[in-house]
Amino acid sequence: MSETTEVELREKPSNFIKEIVEADLESGKTNGKVHTRFPPEPNGYLHIGHAKAICIDFGIAQDYQGQCNLRFDDTNPIQEDVEYVDSIQEDIKWLGFDWQDRLFYASDYFEKLYAFAVELIKMDKAYVDDLNQDEIREYRGTLTEPGKNSPYRDRSVEENLDLFDRMRKGEFADGEKTLRSKIDMGSPNMNMRDPIIYRIKRAHHHRTGDTWCIYPMYDFTHCLSDMLEGITHSLCSLEFEDHRPLYDWYLDTLKTPCHPQQIEFARLNVTYTLTSKRKLQKLVAEKLVNGWDDPRMPTLCGLRRRGFTPDSIKEFCDRVGVAKADSTADIALLFHCLREELNADAKRVMVVLDPVKVVLTNYPEDQVEWFDADNNPENAEAGTRKVPFSRELYIEREDFMEDAPKKYFRLSPGKEVRLKHGYYITCTDVVKDSDGNITEIHCTYDPDSRGGWTKDERKVKGTLHWVSVKHAIPAEVRLYDHLFTVENPAKSESTLEELINPESVIVLKNAFAEPALLEAKPEEHFQFLRNGYFVADRYEFSKETLVFNRTVGLRDSWAKIADKL
Repeated sequence: MSETTEVELREKPSNFIKEIVEADLESGKTNGKVHTRFPPEPNGYLHIGHAKAICIDFGIAQDYQGQCNLRFDDTNPIQEDVEYVDSIQEDIKWLGFDWQDRLFYASDYFEKLYAFAVELIKMDKAYVDDLNQDEIREYRGTLTEPGKNSPYRDRSVEENLDLFDRMRKGEFADGEKTLRSKIDMGSPNMNMRDPIIYRIKRAHHHRTGDTWCIYPMYDFTHCLSDMLEGITHSLCSLEFEDHRPLYDWYLDTLKTPCHPQQIEFARLNVTYTLTSKRKLQKLVAEKLVNGWDDPRMPTLCGLRRRGFTPDSIKEFCDRVGVAKADSTADIALLFHCLREELNADAKRVMVVLDPVKVVLTNYPEDQVEWFDADNNPENAEAGTRKVPFSRELYIEREDFMEDAPKKYFRLSPGKEVRLKHGYYITCTDVVKDSDGNITEIHCTYDPDSRGGWTKDERKVKGTLHWVSVKHAIPAEVRLYDHLFTVENPAKSESTLEELINPESVIVLKNAFAEPALLEAKPEEHFQFLRNGYFVADRYEFSKETLVFNRTVGLRDSWAKIADKL
């Protein structure tokens, strides 16, 4: 169980950001406005950690009748791609949030950002440095030792203006020069030790092409982009807390017309999950998973393909709450939020995953009956469907045991069980192949037990799901589990390949489904009776090829944990 259990169990988790926003509105600090932004880098797919940031950024704006911008931080063209831009927009819309007409890019402001840099040079607050990357790192000092000034720090304003202009024109090689802020090399905050503003990087940009060969750094870009968009509350994760003095320094030094407030919150960490974009990219690049939307991935597109819903993810983020200190949420809570939703909404159907044939020896060979089956006992409005029943059926192989122990309540020789929606049956014999494997189970049925009830009201403890052989539809079913074998893969010293759970996906190609599933649609959810909740695969499901992904099992470990507290 994770360290955040008590927080997660609160009906109304804490949200200190709302307290700040409400105080600002009451004092008139923001003139009655709330304007936030979500600023992803287009260098990968969004994951569960981003979902929390999205819910906070867009949610705060919604709660206070404000606005939230979507702004891509596209200042590093080497790692960026239009594929990521498109996927990020799709994921945010899937979660149910809308930026309306407020889609922006940091590259929209490249000319203005350049002008701000020139202004800093004119104020003698920035200089062109010739130190290379290793030398800059050496001059910066350590957490316990102050840095030392670059030998190029005292260049004149005129020389810096000339060099910066020549940097833009492409007269210098990549890495040959940088533009740095002139702040304080002795500051205890490493971020304030003359941070780089611009670096030379010849790379084709997905929006500006080859117009620029110098690109601004995130810290410089972010605060000024916030200011240009009129952001009131710049909400970001906790790792930017030490960057806030620099955020404020740029705005204060340039005396900008508005000064957004940066507020940091704890990132969302989840057990058995990685949220490092670099490591997720490595999983994809090394083909340890089947792409960004592999249902084992914590990406939003992966969670979507596995069958997670927008509401379940938003409910999970809400229950975790918004805190100032980093912590780790139990993935069982995420499953619980989904299970609660699907229990109320998902249709119940019968699918046999590992089939063995049952022959009802006293049932008419050509007879077919159609039973009424409720679609969801939790929802009276869900209605019923017709399920065909015939002489030959499939049941789960694990539902039969030839030499059963005393408390085994499923099918075994001489034992009676109930078929869901059907009849009582009793095992009379088994048929085996030359290797001793059971190929058929012979049973008799009680014709007076139609619907699972008898006149003498006798009861059995075992109820099995089944599919009529004559009407069975072949299906491929994929069973998913945690991608990693350890609770905190981020802190493990093992390689990613060593951490992969070899049973994180099991593909069953010989499953059989009842015919009602021919009418299923991609991304439609079902509860396979006794086997868990499944979703029709977003891309591969069709009437010709039934492909289902297990979203979550029936057992709710989080509910059991909660009951003990």
